[in-house]
Formats: sequence, structure tokens, C-alpha cells
Amino acid sequence: MTRQIVRGESMKSLSLGVTAVSLMLLGSGVLGAELNWPMFRGPGANGVVDNAGLPERWTDSQNVSWRVDVEGRGWSSPIVWGNQVFLTTVINESVSESPKKGLYFGGNRLEPAQSKHHWVVLSLDIETGKTLWRKEVHVGIPGTPIHLKNSYASETPVTDGEHLYVVFGNLGVYCLDLKGKLIWKKELPRRKVRYGWGTASSPVIHGDRLYLVDDNDEQSTLTALEKRTGKQVWQVKRKERSNWATPYVWENKLRTEIITPGTQKTRSYDLEGNLLYEFGGGSSITIATPYARHGLLYVSSGYVMDRKRPLMALRPGAHGDISLKADQQNNEFVAWCQKQGGPYNPTTLVYRDLLYVLLDRGFLSCYDARTGEEVYSKKRLPNGKAFTSSPWASDGKIYCLNEDGLTFVIRAGREYKLLYKNALAEDDMCMATPAIVGNRLLVRTSARLYCVRKSPGNR
Repeated sequence: MTRQIVRGESMKSLSLGVTAVSLMLLGSGVLGAELNWPMFRGPGANGVVDNAGLPERWTDSQNVSWRVDVEGRGWSSPIVWGNQVFLTTVINESVSESPKKGLYFGGNRLEPAQSKHHWVVLSLDIETGKTLWRKEVHVGIPGTPIHLKNSYASETPVTDGEHLYVVFGNLGVYCLDLKGKLIWKKELPRRKVRYGWGTASSPVIHGDRLYLVDDNDEQSTLTALEKRTGKQVWQVKRKERSNWATPYVWENKLRTEIITPGTQKTRSYDLEGNLLYEFGGGSSITIATPYARHGLLYVSSGYVMDRKRPLMALRPGAHGDISLKADQQNNEFVAWCQKQGGPYNPTTLVYRDLLYVLLDRGFLSCYDARTGEEVYSKKRLPNGKAFTSSPWASDGKIYCLNEDGLTFVIRAGREYKLLYKNALAEDDMCMATPAIVGNRLLVRTSARLYCVRKSPGNR
């Protein structure tokens, strides 16, 4: 359920670290690929890395550089800086109820667990998977419940190459240096979330600030913190109820704005928290993360039980209420809209000139990213079942990981063609979105973390 910083000014603060890591990895065959993966869905929050040289085939042992068991539960994505892989998890001293796969009802748990839990941040060596350090930031009995399929560690951390910023929803924000020393922490209020489902929105960095969205059933907020001290710069109240989407900082040709998807309204704010524009028409549950490509902003909202499941592309420069009327597919600032095209859990993917939609129940659709014209409609991924992780793209291929640990590799392009199916261990469950760094793919499961990488002579 998880589900960013963007290129431009925000990447300037990362450039020195990237340069150092580039020199270190020159001999590793990863030139042209991203050398760091500092946030959910990587730089730009778009899930795309070309020239990475990722393997096309793997199992739980073939083309696996290493795999390590991870204690506890967490659906946060791994992130990477230099030789360190960062991961969060929460360990229950008692026995946790096992999550079920697929979309189902009956997973609500209205009361929190009564056993002691440990909130933990891990750093692993990217070459070996060996634990470099382990930091326990909190221990106690959870103050709020979560859905059976959620975790207490569903927010993906973010790093600027100097510090690591970790959010555990309804608990706190923690800033650590890259050696695991706690620099500052800030307690978060406990808020009621719809049906006790728990939290998932990840933090984002831009410049010297850390931005947090806390949408709940009591008082929703967007907050800006000084990233070096944790001091609150500003906070705005939002007329929203519970959502699980990570915000996105959009640096477009006209301005920089903070995009916050919502059930009532998707809203854009300037960097001081002033509302720029908003629009309605979303589904009743909002999870997917916005991102930008081709000068457009892509936003989706698609709860599977709703008739309204919009997939939209926006032009920069909007102001006021830009909601589409019932008979409209576009307007001055909405470039196009597919009113029933949006996915539920996964974020969509723009790769080259095409936009791919992975639907939770195992279908893949494709649209022209600039016009919204349908390229092909729902193609069934054989035995695909349930999908929560967001898809990613590299080297002319689209990758889709389902909850059973099965990755479908599809040829990118205007014609659908399934190339391969790659399975992990049968006892694994996958809901976290993987990370890509160099020619490595990091896949988190319910039990472990895999580093997938081509072995000599393999594809």
C-alpha cells in the first residue's frame, strides 16, 4: 500500500553524492543506469531506468546475487544510497496474524495488537546483503490498528545522501545519519484511519524541507518540516478523509508545486502551503502516486468497486477548480482523461511514449501518454491474480510483480507480448514495489529481501 523527490533543483543537492558513487561504480558495468534509488519509485518517482542490464529471467536462486531473511513485517520499499540498502520493519514479539493474498473483505481489525512491537531501521550492504547497522527507534504496544494486509512499516523512507528520513504513521518521523545515528525525531499525532486500515503515505524531500501528508478521518494535514532540525515550517489543514497516496513535488516549466491526491479533491499547493488549484471526480479510495513525464502530470484513482476510476494527464499552470464536467474528457488544464482507466493499488507507468496501467486483478492496459488514446485494452496476465506493487520499466521491457511473487516481463510497445514469468519462493508474498540500482533489482517480500542480478552466461 505503499506507495519522492523529483529531478531539477531537488536533484542538485544529490549531485555530489551521485558523482562520488559514479566514480566508485565505473568498473561495475552500470554506467547509464541510476546509481541511487533514494525514494519510492526512484528518482522522479517514475519507476523507469534504461540501460540497467537487469536480468530477464530469475527464480528464488537463479540470477539471485543474495537473499536475506528480514524479521518482522513491512511493506515499505527498499531504497539505496551508495553501498547501502535501507529498509524498515516492525517486529511483533508475539505471533502476527498472517495476511491473505488478493482483494478481500474481512481484514479490518478495529483494535490494535496488545503485544510489544519494535520499530526498526536496517542498513544492508548492497554487495552481500550483510547487515551494516540496525537501529531500533521505538518499542511499545501499537496505539492504532491496521488492516490485516497492511503493516506498521508501510511508508518508504527517503534520503538526500546525507540523512535518512523515516516515517512510521501515527507514531513519528525519524532523521538518522547514514551510519544509523539518530539526529532528530518528531512525534506524530494518533489519528483514526478509515476502518482502522492504518497508514501508508511516504515522505518526500524538496530542497531543505521534508513534506508529509496525513489524511485520516479526524483532521487531515499537509506539513512542511525543516529537514535538518525537524522544526515545523508550516502546516495546512485539508478537507479530506483517509487516503494512502504519497505526494509528489512537480517542478514544471512554470513553477514548483506539491501534488496531493485525495478522495474529495486532488490539490496542488505552492511551497508555502498556499492552494493553487484542485479538482474532484476521484474514486472513494486514493492510493496511487502522481508523477510527471513529457511535460504532463499523471494522476489516477481507481478503487475497484467504484464506477469512477479516473486516469488523467494535466498541463502546468492551472488555478482554481479545474474539475471536469460530466460530459467532458478534457479542458484547459486537463489534457485528457480516461474516466474508468485508473488502477487501485499500483501506480501507473509512463515508458517512452506509452502509459501502462496494471490493474489489481491481473490485467494490463496501454494508452498513448500524450493523448490518452487507447493503444490496447485489458490484456489478462495468465495466472496473474492480485497485484499491489507498482510496475517498473527498463531496457524495452515492462515488469509486473504480483502478490504471489511472480513477475511478468512484457515487451514494451504498442503490441502486447508476454516474454517471461519469473517465480520466487512459494512462501513469499509481495506487496512492496522493488528498487533498481545499477544492474540490480531489489525485491522485498513478506519474508526476505532478494538482490536479483545477472549471473555470467545467464539472461
